[in-house]
Amino acid sequence: MPEGHEADLVARLKRRDEVAFNELVELYQARIYRLVFRMLGDRAEAEDLAQEVFVTVFKRIDTFRGDSKLSTWMYRVATNHCKNRLKFLGRRGRGKKRELDEIADAHAIESATMATSANLPRPDEEMQGRQIEGFIGQALRELSEDQRELVILRDIENLTYEEIQSVTGLAAGTVKSRLHRARLALAQRVRELRQGGTMSESED
Repeated sequence: MPEGHEADLVARLKRRDEVAFNELVELYQARIYRLVFRMLGDRAEAEDLAQEVFVTVFKRIDTFRGDSKLSTWMYRVATNHCKNRLKFLGRRGRGKKRELDEIADAHAIESATMATSANLPRPDEEMQGRQIEGFIGQALRELSEDQRELVILRDIENLTYEEIQSVTGLAAGTVKSRLHRARLALAQRVRELRQGGTMSESED
């Protein structure tokens, strides 16, 4: 985004400029949907929730003080929405509903699982590559919400530690220690799934 454009966009949003809102959606819809989908694991829920995130951002834009980038603030709004929706779905017994067909950026997650990276298939091994992608997707979904959030923000969305602090409200040391444990847990679960050779039958 060109220098000064974000400040101009925010100013127009605060004036409730609908053209600015459409621009906001165009700029950030792919990133917000990707984040929400990976947190929820359900395409339909992610589409609905992503729209809610943009509505909330538009309604609450006056509370944005500019202490962080607009995108970072939007990630915070989105992750809070995700956690609330996961609690709601859990109460309705839908917490186990997951999809496998849109789990992308597997290599980004693989790079986070350093403990197993040496054992992962070569990129040219297409069938095994697809299988390991499924294992990684399943393992990611089996992490706790807080662990999944950190892995997604750091290893998929490539946020800096400072940005993750702003999104989560956690101290720098806490972010790093929890992310380390999340990566270890992810690597361990991928290893277990690979050894088992099949996806969990509990998946829809």
